[in-house]
Amino acid sequence: MTSLNGAVVLITGGSRGLGNALVEESFARGAAKVYATARDPRTVKHPDAVPLALEVTDPASVAAAAEQAGDVTVLINNAGVSINASLLDAPLDDVRREFETNFYGPLQVTRAFFPAIERNGGGHILNVHSVLSWIGRAGSYSASKAALWSATNSLRLELKPRGIDVTGLHVGYVDTDMTANVEAPKSTPQDVATQALDGVESGAHEVLADEMSRKVKANLAADIATMYPQLLER
Repeated sequence: MTSLNGAVVLITGGSRGLGNALVEESFARGAAKVYATARDPRTVKHPDAVPLALEVTDPASVAAAAEQAGDVTVLINNAGVSINASLLDAPLDDVRREFETNFYGPLQVTRAFFPAIERNGGGHILNVHSVLSWIGRAGSYSASKAALWSATNSLRLELKPRGIDVTGLHVGYVDTDMTANVEAPKSTPQDVATQALDGVESGAHEVLADEMSRKVKANLAADIATMYPQLLER
Protein backbone atom coordinates (compact mmCIF):
# COMPACT_ATOMS: atom_id res chain seq x y z
CA MET A 1 0.00 0.00 0.00
CA THR A 2 1.14 3.53 -0.79
CA SER A 3 0.45 6.55 1.39
CA LEU A 4 -0.01 9.88 -0.35
CA ASN A 5 1.26 11.61 2.78
CA GLY A 6 4.77 12.77 1.90
CA ALA A 7 4.60 11.30 -1.62
CA VAL A 8 5.86 13.01 -4.76
CA VAL A 9 3.10 12.70 -7.34
CA LEU A 10 3.08 13.32 -11.08
CA ILE A 11 -0.27 13.66 -12.83
CA THR A 12 -0.47 13.79 -16.62
CA GLY A 13 -3.18 16.07 -17.94
CA GLY A 14 -3.18 17.84 -14.59
CA SER A 15 -4.43 21.25 -15.65
CA ARG A 16 -8.20 20.67 -15.75
CA GLY A 17 -11.07 18.27 -15.19
CA LEU A 18 -10.26 15.03 -13.42
CA GLY A 19 -6.54 15.80 -13.56
CA ASN A 20 -6.98 19.03 -11.60
CA ALA A 21 -9.19 17.22 -9.08
CA LEU A 22 -6.45 14.60 -8.62
CA VAL A 23 -3.95 17.40 -7.98
CA GLU A 24 -6.21 18.90 -5.31
CA GLU A 25 -6.90 15.53 -3.67
CA SER A 26 -3.20 14.62 -3.63
CA PHE A 27 -2.39 17.78 -1.71
CA ALA A 28 -5.36 17.20 0.61
CA ARG A 29 -3.80 13.85 1.54
CA GLY A 30 -0.44 15.40 2.37
CA ALA A 31 1.58 14.98 -0.81
CA ALA A 32 4.95 16.68 -0.46
CA LYS A 33 5.03 17.72 -4.12
CA VAL A 34 2.67 17.38 -7.06
CA TYR A 35 3.82 17.78 -10.65
CA ALA A 36 0.88 18.73 -12.86
CA THR A 37 1.68 18.23 -16.52
CA ALA A 38 0.14 19.83 -19.57
CA ARG A 39 1.15 20.60 -23.13
CA ASP A 40 1.19 24.23 -22.00
CA PRO A 41 2.21 24.30 -18.31
CA ARG A 42 0.83 27.84 -18.00
CA THR A 43 -2.65 26.27 -17.93
CA VAL A 44 -1.99 24.49 -14.61
CA LYS A 45 -4.36 26.04 -12.06
CA HIS A 46 -3.32 24.84 -8.63
CA PRO A 47 -1.05 27.42 -6.96
CA ASP A 48 1.06 24.81 -5.14
CA ALA A 49 1.49 22.37 -8.03
CA VAL A 50 4.72 22.25 -10.01
CA PRO A 51 3.77 22.89 -13.66
CA LEU A 52 5.60 20.62 -16.08
CA ALA A 53 5.45 20.57 -19.87
CA LEU A 54 4.56 17.15 -21.24
CA GLU A 55 3.19 15.83 -24.50
CA VAL A 56 2.65 12.11 -23.84
CA THR A 57 2.90 11.19 -27.54
CA ASP A 58 6.34 12.84 -27.94
CA PRO A 59 9.28 10.69 -26.77
CA ALA A 60 11.55 13.71 -26.37
CA SER A 61 8.98 15.50 -24.20
CA VAL A 62 8.47 12.41 -22.05
CA ALA A 63 12.23 11.97 -21.59
CA ALA A 64 12.65 15.63 -20.64
CA ALA A 65 9.86 15.40 -18.05
CA ALA A 66 11.39 12.25 -16.54
CA GLU A 67 14.73 14.04 -16.30
CA GLN A 68 13.15 16.99 -14.47
CA ALA A 69 10.96 14.95 -12.12
CA GLY A 70 13.33 12.29 -10.87
CA ASP A 71 11.89 12.34 -7.35
CA VAL A 72 8.47 10.91 -8.31
CA THR A 73 7.02 8.08 -6.21
CA VAL A 74 3.44 8.06 -7.54
CA LEU A 75 2.58 8.35 -11.25
CA ILE A 76 -0.98 9.00 -12.43
CA ASN A 77 -1.55 8.45 -16.15
CA ASN A 78 -4.63 10.62 -16.64
CA ALA A 79 -4.07 12.40 -19.97
CA GLY A 80 -6.29 11.16 -22.78
CA VAL A 81 -8.27 12.11 -25.84
CA SER A 82 -11.76 11.16 -27.01
CA ILE A 83 -12.23 11.00 -30.79
CA ASN A 84 -14.54 7.95 -31.00
CA ALA A 85 -13.52 7.34 -34.59
CA SER A 86 -15.35 4.64 -36.51
CA LEU A 87 -13.14 1.60 -37.07
CA LEU A 88 -14.64 1.15 -40.54
CA ASP A 89 -14.67 4.52 -42.24
CA ALA A 90 -12.92 7.19 -40.13
CA PRO A 91 -9.49 8.36 -41.30
CA LEU A 92 -6.96 5.86 -40.02
CA ASP A 93 -4.92 8.76 -38.67
CA ASP A 94 -7.77 9.48 -36.22
CA VAL A 95 -7.62 5.92 -34.95
CA ARG A 96 -3.84 6.13 -34.65
CA ARG A 97 -4.09 9.44 -32.77
CA GLU A 98 -6.40 7.87 -30.20
CA PHE A 99 -4.03 4.95 -29.67
CA GLU A 100 -0.97 7.21 -29.54
CA THR A 101 -2.56 9.25 -26.74
CA ASN A 102 -4.58 6.68 -24.80
CA PHE A 103 -2.36 3.59 -25.11
CA TYR A 104 1.17 4.40 -26.22
CA GLY A 105 1.18 7.65 -24.23
CA PRO A 106 0.64 6.07 -20.79
CA LEU A 107 2.93 3.18 -21.71
CA GLN A 108 5.68 5.56 -22.78
CA VAL A 109 5.32 7.65 -19.62
CA THR A 110 5.35 4.53 -17.44
CA ARG A 111 8.52 3.23 -19.12
CA ALA A 112 10.20 6.60 -18.58
CA PHE A 113 9.26 7.00 -14.91
CA PHE A 114 9.30 3.53 -13.38
CA PRO A 115 13.12 3.51 -12.93
CA ALA A 116 12.87 6.65 -10.79
CA ILE A 117 9.98 5.26 -8.75
CA GLU A 118 11.94 2.06 -8.16
CA ARG A 119 15.07 4.03 -7.31
CA ASN A 120 13.09 6.14 -4.84
CA GLY A 121 12.06 3.09 -2.87
CA GLY A 122 9.00 1.96 -4.80
CA GLY A 123 5.56 3.45 -5.11
CA HIS A 124 2.44 3.36 -7.21
CA ILE A 125 1.06 3.89 -10.71
CA LEU A 126 -2.59 4.76 -11.36
CA ASN A 127 -3.90 4.36 -14.92
CA VAL A 128 -7.16 6.09 -15.82
CA HIS A 129 -9.22 3.73 -17.96
CA SER A 130 -12.92 4.02 -18.73
CA VAL A 131 -16.00 1.85 -18.53
CA LEU A 132 -15.56 1.84 -22.31
CA SER A 133 -12.48 -0.32 -21.74
CA TRP A 134 -15.10 -3.06 -21.48
CA ILE A 135 -17.72 -1.86 -23.99
CA GLY A 136 -17.01 -1.58 -27.72
CA ARG A 137 -19.45 1.28 -28.28
CA ALA A 138 -17.03 4.11 -29.01
CA GLY A 139 -14.90 2.90 -31.90
CA SER A 140 -11.25 3.76 -31.55
CA TYR A 141 -11.73 5.19 -28.05
CA SER A 142 -13.06 1.89 -26.71
CA ALA A 143 -10.32 -0.03 -28.49
CA SER A 144 -7.55 2.22 -27.15
CA LYS A 145 -8.86 2.05 -23.59
CA ALA A 146 -9.26 -1.74 -23.83
CA ALA A 147 -5.63 -1.94 -24.89
CA LEU A 148 -4.61 0.22 -21.92
CA TRP A 149 -6.60 -2.01 -19.55
CA SER A 150 -4.77 -5.07 -20.87
CA ALA A 151 -1.42 -3.29 -20.59
CA THR A 152 -2.22 -2.28 -17.01
CA ASN A 153 -2.82 -5.93 -16.10
CA SER A 154 0.51 -6.90 -17.64
CA LEU A 155 2.40 -3.99 -16.10
CA ARG A 156 1.00 -4.87 -12.68
CA LEU A 157 2.75 -8.24 -12.90
CA GLU A 158 6.01 -6.81 -14.26
CA LEU A 159 6.24 -3.96 -11.75
CA LYS A 160 5.27 -5.82 -8.57
CA PRO A 161 8.77 -7.31 -8.08
CA ARG A 162 10.18 -3.78 -8.40
CA GLY A 163 8.13 -2.52 -5.48
CA ILE A 164 5.61 -0.68 -7.65
CA ASP A 165 1.88 -1.37 -7.36
CA VAL A 166 -0.56 -0.57 -10.16
CA THR A 167 -4.22 0.48 -9.93
CA GLY A 168 -6.65 0.78 -12.83
CA LEU A 169 -9.47 3.33 -12.58
CA HIS A 170 -12.72 2.64 -14.44
CA VAL A 171 -15.45 5.26 -14.64
CA GLY A 172 -18.28 6.28 -16.94
CA TYR A 173 -19.16 9.90 -17.55
CA VAL A 174 -17.31 12.50 -15.47
CA ASP A 175 -18.54 16.09 -15.43
CA THR A 176 -15.70 17.70 -17.40
CA ASP A 177 -15.23 19.61 -20.64
CA MET A 178 -14.93 16.29 -22.49
CA THR A 179 -18.52 15.34 -21.61
CA ALA A 180 -20.09 18.80 -21.83
CA ASN A 181 -22.42 17.69 -24.64
CA VAL A 182 -23.43 14.40 -23.04
CA GLU A 183 -26.91 14.19 -21.51
CA ALA A 184 -26.48 11.45 -18.93
CA PRO A 185 -25.73 11.06 -15.22
CA LYS A 186 -22.17 12.16 -14.45
CA SER A 187 -19.79 11.75 -11.54
CA THR A 188 -18.04 14.81 -10.20
CA PRO A 189 -14.27 14.96 -10.75
CA GLN A 190 -13.81 15.39 -7.01
CA ASP A 191 -15.72 12.18 -6.20
CA VAL A 192 -13.78 10.17 -8.77
CA ALA A 193 -10.45 11.58 -7.56
CA THR A 194 -11.33 10.65 -3.98
CA GLN A 195 -12.20 7.07 -4.93
CA ALA A 196 -9.11 6.76 -7.14
CA LEU A 197 -6.70 7.82 -4.41
CA ASP A 198 -8.54 5.70 -1.85
CA GLY A 199 -7.70 2.83 -4.18
CA VAL A 200 -4.04 3.82 -4.38
CA GLU A 201 -3.73 4.07 -0.61
CA SER A 202 -5.53 0.76 0.00
CA GLY A 203 -3.55 -1.07 -2.68
CA ALA A 204 -6.62 -1.85 -4.80
CA HIS A 205 -5.95 -3.45 -8.17
CA GLU A 206 -8.99 -1.75 -9.69
CA VAL A 207 -11.31 1.11 -8.72
CA LEU A 208 -14.84 1.05 -10.15
CA ALA A 209 -15.90 4.62 -9.53
CA ASP A 210 -19.58 4.52 -10.47
CA GLU A 211 -22.56 2.21 -10.75
CA MET A 212 -22.18 1.93 -14.52
CA SER A 213 -18.65 0.56 -14.20
CA ARG A 214 -19.66 -1.88 -11.48
CA LYS A 215 -22.59 -3.16 -13.54
CA VAL A 216 -20.58 -3.57 -16.74
CA LYS A 217 -17.72 -5.33 -14.93
CA ALA A 218 -20.23 -7.76 -13.41
CA ASN A 219 -21.56 -8.60 -16.89
CA LEU A 220 -18.19 -9.43 -18.45
CA ALA A 221 -18.63 -13.13 -17.73
CA ALA A 222 -22.09 -13.23 -19.32
CA ASP A 223 -22.94 -14.05 -22.94
CA ILE A 224 -21.71 -11.35 -25.30
CA ALA A 225 -25.32 -10.52 -26.27
CA THR A 226 -25.95 -9.41 -22.68
CA MET A 227 -23.64 -6.49 -23.32
CA TYR A 228 -24.78 -5.96 -26.90
CA PRO A 229 -28.52 -6.80 -27.18
CA GLN A 230 -28.59 -5.46 -30.75
CA LEU A 231 -26.80 -8.68 -31.75
CA LEU A 232 -30.10 -10.46 -31.15
CA GLU A 233 -31.98 -8.22 -33.56
CA ARG A 234 -32.90 -9.58 -36.99
